[in-house]
Amino acid sequence: MIAQHLSESTEMYLKAMAEISDHDMVAIARLAERLGVTPVSVNEMMRRLSEQGLVRHTPYKGVALTVKGREVACNVVRRQRLWECFLYEHLKIGWVQLYELACSLEHATAPQVTEALDVFLGYPKTCPRGNPIPAADGSFAPLNGIPLNTVAVGETVRVLAVNATAADVLKYLFERKLLPGYQVKVVEAAPLQGPLTLRVNGDEKEVALGLSMAEFVIVEENPTQ
Repeated sequence: MIAQHLSESTEMYLKAMAEISDHDMVAIARLAERLGVTPVSVNEMMRRLSEQGLVRHTPYKGVALTVKGREVACNVVRRQRLWECFLYEHLKIGWVQLYELACSLEHATAPQVTEALDVFLGYPKTCPRGNPIPAADGSFAPLNGIPLNTVAVGETVRVLAVNATAADVLKYLFERKLLPGYQVKVVEAAPLQGPLTLRVNGDEKEVALGLSMAEFVIVEENPTQ
């Protein structure tokens, strides 16, 4: 793995790119929205990261991680998701707070601490949000799922993971039990990009979820009953 010599800001940008997309181009506007910064700031950072060989920029298409950049990003993701496991399983921190708290720890975690944490936790494969934890060499088994906003009306699916990071979004999904392991039936899809009406774990009470938020919920089709 690459030595820990990059700035916290650099690590945050690379991790955000890895979270948004596996290997596809990421639009500057989407990355800005994810990080809560302006497109101008993203463009400036991408220029610097490109000079370091961490990203490549294709005009009018977006940016993508290089092999070197993906190695760094996976290392940061590994630290962050291992901390999520520790905070959730051993400190009993609430699910909604995990991502934010783990982010505050990931940048100050030495490689030997990361590996010791992995051993202590029993080599977990996923974090509490259901997302895969990269191995020490950066490899991981990708989720075999689709976004909830692409599921057809009438289908029942099982939540594999939630890849949202904003606390307000996580809180909203948590309160509606849209969590890993839960089954969800799409009852209705409102026209004109309107919200989905869902039934979770067979509960008769229906919940509404906007399409943009449903994109954060990764589901498995045809779950085993």
